[in-house]
Amino acid sequence: MSKKVLALLGSPHKTGTTATMLDSAISSAQEKGYLVTQINLYEKNIGYCKGCKVCHKTQECVIKDDIIEITNLIKESDIIILAAPVYWANVPGVVKNMFDRLCGVAMEDTKRFPKPHLKGKEYLLLISCTTPAPFSYIVGQSRGAFRNMNEFFKTAGMKCIGRYCSSGMTAGKKPNQHLLRKIRKSL
Repeated sequence: MSKKVLALLGSPHKTGTTATMLDSAISSAQEKGYLVTQINLYEKNIGYCKGCKVCHKTQECVIKDDIIEITNLIKESDIIILAAPVYWANVPGVVKNMFDRLCGVAMEDTKRFPKPHLKGKEYLLLISCTTPAPFSYIVGQSRGAFRNMNEFFKTAGMKCIGRYCSSGMTAGKKPNQHLLRKIRKSL
């Protein structure tokens, strides 16, 4: 049985730097015979979390929108690839909103430490940043985004198989081939 991969694009630009990085990962996964499902978060209707915490008991959100599809795909997938640009040392709002809505899917709230619900799954993080290297990391731009993305997946009990940043990206610029090869080797 081949592995199932969920590829999430958290960028409004379907052909930009972030999408190019994700396309490289998808291509590699498909070459290995993995079954890949791709979702552009900007094309989905994902309402805001209401903070009711019902999902902590049911592992499902009470708001019935496109988060249901994403929830089911995450539960079915072996590998999650999340690609997003850096916005103010963090992820774009659509990605943060998805994380908020998946809280009960990712973990169970306990009196001590959260109990992870997605153990055995793996994740790959891809980000693009306009700040050039090494400053993107030193001043916290890429580091902040990675920290927030990692927090969700680690709390869910998942294992990181790679984190890649394409720094110094401006409009029309594409990630270098060396980085794309490293991304492909992660899968």
